[in-house]
Amino acid sequence: MCGIVGYVGGQSALDVVIAGLKRLEYRGYDSAGVAVLADGGLAAAKKAGKLGNLGKLLDERPLPAGATGIGHTRWATHGGPTDANAHPHLDNSGRVAVVHNGIIENFAALRAELAERGHELASETDTEVVAHLLAENFSSCGDLAEAMRQVCRRLEGAFTLVAVHADEPDTVVGARRNSPLVVGVGEGENFLASDVAAFIAHTREAIELGQDQVVELKRDRVTVTDFDGAPADTRAYHVDWDASAAEKGGYDYFMLKEIAEQPKAVADTLLGRIDEAGRLALDEVRIPDHVLREVNKVVIVACGTAYHAGMIAKYAIEHWTRIPCETELASEFRYRDPILDQRTLVIAISQSGETMDTLMALRHAREQGAKVLAICNTNGSTIPRESDAVLYTHAGPEVAVASTKAFLTQLVACYLVALYLGQVRGTKWGDEIHSVIRELSQISTEVEKVLATMEPVRELARSLADKDTVLFLGRHVGFPVALEGALKLKELAYMHAEGFAAGELKHGPIALIEEDLPVVVVVPSPRGRSVLHDKIVSNIQEIRARGARTIVIAEEGDETVVPYADHLVRIPATPTLLQPLVATVPLQVFACELATARGNEVDQPRNLAKSVTVE
Repeated sequence: MCGIVGYVGGQSALDVVIAGLKRLEYRGYDSAGVAVLADGGLAAAKKAGKLGNLGKLLDERPLPAGATGIGHTRWATHGGPTDANAHPHLDNSGRVAVVHNGIIENFAALRAELAERGHELASETDTEVVAHLLAENFSSCGDLAEAMRQVCRRLEGAFTLVAVHADEPDTVVGARRNSPLVVGVGEGENFLASDVAAFIAHTREAIELGQDQVVELKRDRVTVTDFDGAPADTRAYHVDWDASAAEKGGYDYFMLKEIAEQPKAVADTLLGRIDEAGRLALDEVRIPDHVLREVNKVVIVACGTAYHAGMIAKYAIEHWTRIPCETELASEFRYRDPILDQRTLVIAISQSGETMDTLMALRHAREQGAKVLAICNTNGSTIPRESDAVLYTHAGPEVAVASTKAFLTQLVACYLVALYLGQVRGTKWGDEIHSVIRELSQISTEVEKVLATMEPVRELARSLADKDTVLFLGRHVGFPVALEGALKLKELAYMHAEGFAAGELKHGPIALIEEDLPVVVVVPSPRGRSVLHDKIVSNIQEIRARGARTIVIAEEGDETVVPYADHLVRIPATPTLLQPLVATVPLQVFACELATARGNEVDQPRNLAKSVTVE
């Protein structure tokens, strides 16, 4: 979850690292710190709070100039967000500095060992033990990369580690296990980071690091080994977006920019999906068609917003393929002893490709013999690498912690997977698939229309800034949309918000309805599934009769809801299964504006981080 940057080259390491940390602050913002090798020594600075606090400290007490350095923005796990717990952590001699992402599960035992040997540890973190262990091992072997390998063999848990030593002034060493780390390859300079966004202004050439690997960076070379020192295979790749894609582009918040980018993101995710023979094609499918034809159950694993995408996918997969489909919270999946076998297809959805709960669910599924297909936005990340197939969402970088364009592109990807399964299994004719693809291709235009009509939604959000609770209701695919709307409000506005299946209202939640309580209702199209529509109109009447303030999201031309809507939000008419692609957008805008009205930090909500790399 934390942001990590390492640099060795000819530029000012401090400038490169700080610029990289600014791009990664969405990954954690409890504290920040840097270390630079200069003048035969190591200089470090760190400060609790956001990166700006570190900037003020560096203005007051500048570090010496150097061309090798590391930096970190933290999402706290062990120890609170204090100056002492901020990274980098140093050994007692001040010659080694380490930054870390993840959790070292056996740190207590290691810490006790170090204390017995006379080490004095100054923080509450698990990370600090690594600095002391590196110092010990370096003193005996004289090589930082070898010292890192020796230390990693003793560590348990998930970690990315990046370290420097004053005795090797032109070297940065990194290691990864179950946590992201990527190499940026430049001209006479090289980079390490937890995300390519950190170095995209300098190079778009990257190298994937695999599981249990150590990387040694010099100015002119990159050496990768496994934890035992054997040469390791790597894969180089080119990043297909540039630095401007990770900038705000004139918007006040990244979230606003990313909401506005959704039409393009949806269109880009659809590009190139039909091959020359007119058949649907995915990115990397290493599962033979005959295996997919034998699949008798689909299980979707995901967390948070991606889980809501998976809930919608269940409707599409079962409708288009007639395969039973379950949607599971990845954090619960492997602990309930799920029933899986070689005829189970597991779909793992993750924006970052590093979500630890989802990765652990994926590994459990593969251990049981199931095939895994990943839906992911990040090339070179762990989840796609460990899957049997992958479909990339081409959303570009998503910096705001609360997901928007990643969610819509995940939905598109889920629809494509459902259609692909229908194609392989023969449950959908080619012309039926092309018809849905045509409807999907029109969605980007429909999202643009929604975005052009959002000012009343913003006004409504501002008027509700003093409310304590908002409820969300939906049926069918509108239920996951309601859950997503509630999640966005929790994440951004820090309000009590709940999403309910509208039919469940009478089974308990209706007791929450009181005078002037805002209730958002996602209304399905009256065309095609009229029974759904009629039922939810009845639900609106039930809550309005009890004094609720109804905020109704309904398609253009649906006049039956008008008498029961205190606030009516129109969306373009779309097929029922595809409606979430347009119905979600007003809820994103609503949450963003309400959070702004309450004075909250939109891009970096409290206690959250973008890429959740711990269980």
